[in-house]
Amino acid sequence: MTLAPDTALAGLDDFTIEVPSWAYGNSGTRFKVFHTAGVPRNPFEKISDAAQVNAVTGLAPRVSLHIPWDKVDDYGALATHAKELGVSIGAINSNLFQEEDYKLGSLTHVDERIRAKAVQHHLDCIAIMRETGSRDLKIWLPDGTNYAGQDSLRERQERLADSLRQIYAAMDDDQRLLLEYKFFEPYFYAMDIPDWGTSLVHCQALGERAQVVLDTGHHAPGTNIEFIVMQLQRVGKLGAFDFNSRYYADDDLVVGSADPFQLFRILDQIVDVSGHLPSSGINFMLDQCHNIEEKIPGQIRSVLNVEQALAKALLVDREALAAAARAGDVLGANAVLMDAYDTDVRGVLADRREARGLPRDPMAAYAASGYGQRIAEERVGGTQASWGS
Repeated sequence: MTLAPDTALAGLDDFTIEVPSWAYGNSGTRFKVFHTAGVPRNPFEKISDAAQVNAVTGLAPRVSLHIPWDKVDDYGALATHAKELGVSIGAINSNLFQEEDYKLGSLTHVDERIRAKAVQHHLDCIAIMRETGSRDLKIWLPDGTNYAGQDSLRERQERLADSLRQIYAAMDDDQRLLLEYKFFEPYFYAMDIPDWGTSLVHCQALGERAQVVLDTGHHAPGTNIEFIVMQLQRVGKLGAFDFNSRYYADDDLVVGSADPFQLFRILDQIVDVSGHLPSSGINFMLDQCHNIEEKIPGQIRSVLNVEQALAKALLVDREALAAAARAGDVLGANAVLMDAYDTDVRGVLADRREARGLPRDPMAAYAASGYGQRIAEERVGGTQASWGS
């Protein structure tokens, strides 16, 4: 196979990945949050760190915010700060998992007062979207039950549908509601949005501007995630990804670190219908919390891993693949995929970066920039941002 940067890999030209603000703060396990020198103390410093990823990769021009973790007095000033650093504000993520009132549910709670509080939080997020120019409101619903009989599963779905209708009705015509799912955690008997089908049902009921978010860590072991990707694209309801990597549950590890072949297979389904192009409307995002590695290099590595997997997916000979499938050539079809996956694309990607005025080796370029040492020296005093801050 011959690499052709001006043809097969041209699909990389406009591909971008959104990075999460919370990835730059301290994070940890269920047992402890670990602290690192130079961690941001406010959302402005988070944006500054995120801009470093884009500066060396050219692939990460947007930053997701999490509310209230990223609450500031002046969101216009935050958006201006981002623009001055060459990035912009991406999705606004709501938070329904850190209020005492939400112990037994938020948008699904039996108490109308608590549901109204949860809805109002999203209306506040929509206001922030207007101030920052964000297009997407991303909702991960942590609601669920731990015991059979604890609450009516059907009534919780009806309450959820009503809450989502109120939020959707408040959104502007150029804004989207992105609904995430997770098969378990923090509840273990039944999550209220446990799978892509439940998310899809609610999105279809809401309307065209409601779409599903697929987090690669939110599935049971052995789930064929690429099939879900295909099906959601098929019905036009795949709105966004949250890329990360997992071994057991929602591990939130560096993208592609556990199963790089799965990442390739997912992106193969994306490329098959040109879902990697901006015209598809799919927002490719990272959602990972580094707890032992350095924050900024961890994001750089994830961005590069996605780029490599996408490049390999772009090298798949689609005509040969279709011909082998029509002929019933099982091994031949698989070989077409494996030929692309086994191709070393690192050199040609480095050449492409160099041609665009970017460093050939983004990891080395960041290390040589001295930025990490500088923020470790400058960011003293105040309170470091951390998971839940």
